[in-house]
Amino acid sequence: MRLLRIVPDNTTFKIVRFRWFSYPFSAAYSILVITLFLTIGLNFGIDFKGGTLIEMQAKAGRPDIASVRQTAHGLGFGEAEVQEFGSGGEISMRFALQPGGEVAQQQVVVKAREAFASAYDFRRVETVGPRVSGELVQAGALGVVLAIVGVLIYLWFRFEMPLAIGAILGTLHDIVLTMGFFLITQLEFNLTSIAAILTIVGYSLNETVVVFDRTRELLRRYKAMPVADLLDLSVNSTLSRTAITSTTTVLALIALVLFGGSAIEGFALVMLFGVVVCTYSAMFISTPVLLYLDVRSGRLDQADEKVPAGAKAKAG
Repeated sequence: MRLLRIVPDNTTFKIVRFRWFSYPFSAAYSILVITLFLTIGLNFGIDFKGGTLIEMQAKAGRPDIASVRQTAHGLGFGEAEVQEFGSGGEISMRFALQPGGEVAQQQVVVKAREAFASAYDFRRVETVGPRVSGELVQAGALGVVLAIVGVLIYLWFRFEMPLAIGAILGTLHDIVLTMGFFLITQLEFNLTSIAAILTIVGYSLNETVVVFDRTRELLRRYKAMPVADLLDLSVNSTLSRTAITSTTTVLALIALVLFGGSAIEGFALVMLFGVVVCTYSAMFISTPVLLYLDVRSGRLDQADEKVPAGAKAKAG
């Protein structure tokens, strides 16, 4: 039985050459991310800024958004954000953080139930007070920072210095581009988003380690091969594995986006973007940067092996 091949074996793509396009693109995107972060900022969810989130579903027919919005505004808790989502008559209402502590937040839910319980089923209710939201911001930021520091330390000890620097730059690149996804789409940034970012960091690490392990192996084997050819050979020799891993992950994430419901849709969308970014980064960002580092200085001193016929041709 023939095995499935998404990418043929022994490809000879000249991956490193694409750095003339990938580097300017990533640089421009990163500048855009920084600009949006300083001007617009993230769309923080209830977890981080406090307030009340209520999701309802109409018991019969389509919901009247205008009527719901007018009723919600008349509850006396300020302007409410009312949106329809899904295809089953579902509505989300967001109320800003109310003065008066936890008791005031609970009053929002009580009044909302009194106003809408007759026509709508309450599917989800979340109330976060100011003290809890502040603690969640601190805990979330600390968790991300510690996880990133741990990954960077692992990369530093996992590879020789040039490879470690390339892997670290690739991981930071993936985090910046993922944050750009939140800023451009204004997708709600909450605790689930923190989990998505940490998962993307792990996926990025996996993609980079696979390619760089092959790079280190080839550096030991072919000391006379030009670095550009060797890097092309590294990516091409792992391309089939990368394609299979990325494709199966993307298919699973698309299923979550389509059928996972609103609770997991945001996580799946971020992960879908992150998988594409991590694959792009491992091939077109992390690997070409080794051209500008003294990548041969950190390899083990082993006996030269002759470059097999056609190896340089395969590398492009």
